[in-house]
Amino acid sequence: MRPIANWKRRIIQSQIVRNTISMLAGGAVRLGLQAVYFVIIARLLGPSQYGAFVGAAALIGVVSPFAMLGTGNLMIQSVARDRTTFRESWGNALCMTGIASGALLILILLGSRLIFARGISLSLVALVGFSDLFLAGIVGVAGQAFQAFEQLHRTARLNVTLTGTRAVAALGLAIFVRHPDAALWARLYLLSTGVAAVYAFGCVQRYLGSPSVALGLLRHRMREGFYFSFSLSSASIYNNIDKPMLARLSTLDAVGMYATAYRVVDIAFQPVGALLASAYARFFRHGENGLAETTVFAKRLLPFSVSYGVFAGLGLVVGAPLLPKVVGHNYATAVEALWWLSPLVLLKSVHYFLADSLTGAGFQGHRTAVQAIIGFQNVLLNLWLIPAYGWRGAAWSSLESDAMLIVTLAATIVFLTRKQRSSGVTCRIEPEIVP
Repeated sequence: MRPIANWKRRIIQSQIVRNTISMLAGGAVRLGLQAVYFVIIARLLGPSQYGAFVGAAALIGVVSPFAMLGTGNLMIQSVARDRTTFRESWGNALCMTGIASGALLILILLGSRLIFARGISLSLVALVGFSDLFLAGIVGVAGQAFQAFEQLHRTARLNVTLTGTRAVAALGLAIFVRHPDAALWARLYLLSTGVAAVYAFGCVQRYLGSPSVALGLLRHRMREGFYFSFSLSSASIYNNIDKPMLARLSTLDAVGMYATAYRVVDIAFQPVGALLASAYARFFRHGENGLAETTVFAKRLLPFSVSYGVFAGLGLVVGAPLLPKVVGHNYATAVEALWWLSPLVLLKSVHYFLADSLTGAGFQGHRTAVQAIIGFQNVLLNLWLIPAYGWRGAAWSSLESDAMLIVTLAATIVFLTRKQRSSGVTCRIEPEIVP
C-alpha cells in the first residue's frame, strides 16, 4: 500500500497535474459557455448569416497569429528560463500586438473584396477583425503571461472570462432582439471581447507587474518570433482556410453547416488543449537538453491524449444525429459533416505534441516549414475539391492535411534526433509524474 500512497502523493504534488486540472476545470466551464452562445447564435442567425460571420472570423483567424508576431511565445520561452525578463517581454508583446494588429486589419479590409465575392460586408470584417486581432490578442497574451509562470488557473480564468462575456452578449441578443443579423452580433461580439481585454490586462497588472517596453531586446529575436507567428498561421490555414474558401467557392449555407460541425470538433478537443497548455512551458525546459528529451516528454503525454481522441471521436459519431435538435433543424446537413470530421480529434491529439517537441527543443523553424507546406497543400486541395464536392471536399482536405502533418512531423523528429545524437547531444530527462 505504501508504493500506491507514494504514487498518489507524487501525482497530487505534480505541478503539471494541478495545472492540467485547472485548465480542465476552466475548460469545462468554458465548454458550457461556448455551447450556450454557439447554440444561441447558430439558431438566431440561421445557416446563411451564421456562415457570413464564421467566414469573416475564419479569415481573421488565418492571419491572427501575426497580430502578436510570436511575442507571446517568446515571453513563455524567456520567462520559463529566467523570470526576471517578464516585464520587458510583457511590454513588448503588448506593443507588437497593437502595431501588428492595426496593420493586419488594414490589409484584410483592402483584400476582403477579392476573397468574399458576396454576402460578407466590409463593416462585418472590420468589427470581427478588431475584436479578434487586437482585443482577443490582449487576452491571449495575458493568458500566456500566466502560462509562463505556470499559473494555469489564472490562464483558465481569462479564457472563461472571454467566453463568458460573449455568452452574455449572445443571451442579450436572444432576449432583446427578435430578428438579429450577423452585423448586429458582430457589434456585441466586439463589446464583449473589449470587456474581457480590459479585465485580462488588469489581472496581469495586479498579479505579475507592469509592462516595460524594450524593443531593442525584441529586435534580436524577431526572426524566432516570426517563426512562431508563421507556424501558428500555418496551423490556422489548415484549420480555418476552408471556411472562407467555401464562402468564395460555394454558398454561405454550406459554410454555416460545415462550420457548425467543425465547431463541435473544436469543443471536443478542448481537454487535450488543456493538457497542451499545461505542458507547453515544460517543453522549453526539457528542450535545453535536446530534441530527444522533449520527445520523451511528449511520449509520456501521448497515451492520455490518444485515448481521449479515440473515445471523443466515437462519441461524436454516435451523438451527431442530436446536433439538429440542439442548433435547429436547418442544420440537418451538419450531421454528415460531423461524421466526416470526427477523426480530427484523434489526429490533432497526436500532431500537436509532436509539433511542441520541435518547438521546445529550439526547432521552431523546422516546425514552421512543415506546417507551411501542409497549409499550402491544404489550400491547393480545397481549390480542387470544394468546387467539385462542396463542404465534403473541405472535410476530405482537412482529414488528409492533419494525417500528413503527423507523418511529416514524425519524420522530421526522427531525422533531427539522429542528427543531434551524432553531434553528441544526449537525453537527460528526470522522472516526472504527468496526468
